[in-house]
Amino acid sequence: MAKFTLRTDNSYFFPLPHTKNTPFIKTSLQLQRFHFHLSPSKPRLRIVANTQHDVKDTHSTVSMAKLPVEPRHDAPLSGSDNLSEVVGNWPPWKNLPQRYKLIGTTSLAFVICNMDKVNLSIAIIPMSHQFGWNSSTAGLVQSSFFWGYALSQLPGGWLAKVFGGSKVLQVGVLVWSVATACVPLLAGYMPGLLLSRILVGIGEGVSPSAATDLIARTIPTEERSRAVAFVFGGLSVGSVMGLLLAPPLIQNFGWDSVFYLFGLLGIAWFLGFQVVEGDATQLTAESLLPAKPTTTQSWKTSLKELNGSLQDIPWKAFFQSRAVWAMIYAHFCGSWGHYTCLSWLPTYFSEELDLNLTEAAWVSILPPLASILVTSIASQLADKLISRGVETTKVRKICQSIAFLSPAICMTISSLDPGLPHWEVVGLLTGGIALSSFALSGLYCTHQDISPEYASILLGITNTVGAIPGILGVALTGYLLDLTHSWSVSLFVPSIFFYLTGTVIWLVFASSKPQSFSE
Repeated sequence: MAKFTLRTDNSYFFPLPHTKNTPFIKTSLQLQRFHFHLSPSKPRLRIVANTQHDVKDTHSTVSMAKLPVEPRHDAPLSGSDNLSEVVGNWPPWKNLPQRYKLIGTTSLAFVICNMDKVNLSIAIIPMSHQFGWNSSTAGLVQSSFFWGYALSQLPGGWLAKVFGGSKVLQVGVLVWSVATACVPLLAGYMPGLLLSRILVGIGEGVSPSAATDLIARTIPTEERSRAVAFVFGGLSVGSVMGLLLAPPLIQNFGWDSVFYLFGLLGIAWFLGFQVVEGDATQLTAESLLPAKPTTTQSWKTSLKELNGSLQDIPWKAFFQSRAVWAMIYAHFCGSWGHYTCLSWLPTYFSEELDLNLTEAAWVSILPPLASILVTSIASQLADKLISRGVETTKVRKICQSIAFLSPAICMTISSLDPGLPHWEVVGLLTGGIALSSFALSGLYCTHQDISPEYASILLGITNTVGAIPGILGVALTGYLLDLTHSWSVSLFVPSIFFYLTGTVIWLVFASSKPQSFSE
């Protein structure tokens, strides 16, 4: 079929419209005179503008508004066109699908999330010196984060279901970022400081459920595994970045600079997310689940939907299952070792191993870095075993046993031989904590194994109980340290106890067999 070609200062091809409703592109160019030529080599009709003729001669003119414009790509662009093209395509991610933008910004939120979680574990050292805090007080301050974190797990999931994960995530980031920036202002007033850390915990506590809802609504099934790994992988990156940035900031600008800077990063994220989410039409078009109602409608129906969702959950059946109780206790035991080490290892490296602030922070980076490697190995190993016919329950028990016994053995060796060189102690603790990441292929997969329908609710239940060691364990470690002046008794012995008892309970009662709780 022949095509029209318009030649003015720049070249354009005009394909003939196929329907009466073909959209037309308006132009602000002045009417010009066009000559028609049929090219013998290609079935195209060329229209050449002649601006020197009188536009009143309409026998050979064509109204440009009546032909849809298609840019011609074989003609060279002028300098102004090149500049316009670059400006039109800026920023570089402008033309990415909306779901990719959302996943990228959500992963960045999780990076900031763990930066704000670990910053206090470094800043607590100079803060304790400035305000004269003993280990018990320092433990109380650090544990206050987990008060809010534990309380917001299940409510975060319900709010994400009613209002959408995108909205809940935005509010969560804003709350924890503002609260982080307020820490230096409230540090001298203990109730205010504790409240600010509780708010940080509440903001971060709703984020996992919000991100899960957002992924479910915007990411197709064939892309979901990569999306989940990319989003939640931001936590490990955040731990590393927080431990890297905090020491030089504290040494050069004071401990308060960490909270101001990290808080501003979160506020900047909140403002930037408004731009990314601004294209509501595109987001709705790409969403896989029904779009959320408008704000007015959602407020009118939120309480009704929340009440209905609570009534539909088979709570009684959950707590009658031995497998669920095994998951609850295993999550509690794993969290005890994880949260106490996350909060106290920098101080342990600084005081017990006689490392300065920067050295302690650098050493504290090793466990999360090693965990990234172990996680990839464990997940591939577990999937390969299952694909070869090994029973799923057996695979989950093997992975979780490795996750519990490895740190227990390494902590026991570190406690029994106080004369070990520093690098051996660091290596043992790094290896043990890294191998505890096998839990991601053990406990954390069991929720989906036994009930895909209620996996998120089951994770909310176990994660709520799993946040309790952040409250009790972190504070108790500081109290025992003041009482005994022994890191072995205060930090390692309780973790070893829970690792061993958790292994026994898991091997006896855990199961990955599907269960129909609704019946």
